[in-house]
Amino acid sequence: MPVKPRKIPMRMCVGCREMKPKATLLRVVKPQDGDAHIDRVGKAAGRGAYVCNSIECLKKAEKTHALERALDAKIDEGVLRALEEDILAGEKA
Repeated sequence: MPVKPRKIPMRMCVGCREMKPKATLLRVVKPQDGDAHIDRVGKAAGRGAYVCNSIECLKKAEKTHALERALDAKIDEGVLRALEEDILAGEKA
């Protein structure tokens, strides 16, 4: 009996609005009783939003406030800067 390939979970980037494999995206999570933060593991409890691993998508999401709308919360400037640093670090590697 042939083995079925595993289904790859897909998520939409809030910047470019494209569906991409979940593993390639960065996740920002907003817990019920806390501030939004980066979820590097991808398993933190709370409402999550995904953004591509590119500066262009992050800037687009910032400009249109897409992350804030997706999480229904104000995003701290520090979280956005940390996302930017993660993306830049990934591009250099």
